[in-house]
Amino acid sequence: MGGLAALAREAGHKVTGCDTGVYPPMSDQLRGLGIELIEGYGADQMALAPDVFVIGNVVSRALLPDGSPRYPLMEAILNSGQPYTSGPQWLSGHVLHHPTHHATGPRHVLAVAGTHGKTTTTAMLAWILECAGLQPGFLIGGVPLNFGVSARLGAGNAFVIEADEYDTAFFDKRSKFVHYRPRTAVLNNLEFDHADIFDDLAAIERQFHHLIRTVPSQGRVVVNATEASLQRVLAQGCWSEQVPFGDGAAANGGFSAQGEPDDFQVLKAGQAVARVQWRVSGLHNQRNALAAIAAAEHLGVAPALAAQALAGFENVKRRMEVRGVVHCRNGGDITVYDDFAHHPTAIHTTVDGLRRQLDAAGNTEQRILAIFEPRSNTMKLGAMTAQLPASLAQASLSFCHAGGLDWDARAALAPLGERAQVADDLAQLLAQVSAAVRPGDHLLCMSNGGFGGIHARLLAALQAQAA
Repeated sequence: MGGLAALAREAGHKVTGCDTGVYPPMSDQLRGLGIELIEGYGADQMALAPDVFVIGNVVSRALLPDGSPRYPLMEAILNSGQPYTSGPQWLSGHVLHHPTHHATGPRHVLAVAGTHGKTTTTAMLAWILECAGLQPGFLIGGVPLNFGVSARLGAGNAFVIEADEYDTAFFDKRSKFVHYRPRTAVLNNLEFDHADIFDDLAAIERQFHHLIRTVPSQGRVVVNATEASLQRVLAQGCWSEQVPFGDGAAANGGFSAQGEPDDFQVLKAGQAVARVQWRVSGLHNQRNALAAIAAAEHLGVAPALAAQALAGFENVKRRMEVRGVVHCRNGGDITVYDDFAHHPTAIHTTVDGLRRQLDAAGNTEQRILAIFEPRSNTMKLGAMTAQLPASLAQASLSFCHAGGLDWDARAALAPLGERAQVADDLAQLLAQVSAAVRPGDHLLCMSNGGFGGIHARLLAALQAQAA
């Protein structure tokens, strides 16, 4: 929603918005754009009298324990008959499929979908197109460091969008991405998530097939060849060109990689067509790069040029972002990272990527301390507890913030034994980490929220200890 606000502001509209507990980097970006942020959903905001209310999917008709509405503003909108629409619907009608002075013809929408890696892959693809001179518009669920903003209209016809499978709004339960109607669709991966709205994996696969149905026959579907769930989606019907990526893609003329994640050959149909040398770590990012290269090719960007662009890719805020380094008096720096990982698969991928990076640099003895909070709706419901221990296996120690959970985090992490600790509040979590940390450690903080500003609090506590 913050990205939509930025696009509307760039298009010349006056924009205000409301939410609760807005946190950086989006809060900083919105204020920098001159967009007024209002705390809470009070009905008094009706006095602003906008032309239209754009409703995010956090808003519902829920009631508080005393019977009053959780979102009074929404009730006032409905009662007064004021015009409203969903975020994806507004985006479709005013940006993606609406002529603007920024584009000389119909937009070529490139949508990146998948359970994991959407934000990073979308940022990669936008940067590739930027380096190719296409001046794309984009909407990314994070702040790409190469651009410094999460959204822009762009001066060219290409528009790159992170395509989320979460529901559109309380009045439109379709996945957001069915509104985007892409010509190029990337299907990165697919596994069960969003347990609050999907009953099972088959329900999510059905939504992904709705996306496939919107891609034209002259379009391209870039698909992870190793995902059985995506193969089931394609088996329901696909009317566009299919370009696979990943292991086994060569047999079908797709893109694969040969080499280490930070230095690898890009192969198309088994033949080397480019080489990527960059500062990004992890096998997952190697796969993300292949997807971005295959999607960019659909707009005529040669893989070699795409690989050259990726050499300058700086990733996205909150993706293995170093928040600070504490220099210890007796040597051995302590590094604090911030990462958006919240699903067990993403946690495993993030920890594994850091472990590989440290081992490759000869730092096999340096420890990873995984500090996380199960904050997403899926994790709060306890749908993924059985997967947590395995996802943290490569961490030397794990620390879980369990405040507000309805399931027993201590029991869930019991297989890790003394390598896992659970805290009921942030103060206890900080105390646990501070007591366990030692020079040379890497503190990996993972959450899809602000995590109570734990990064700054950890750095302050560690600086005090070092002093």
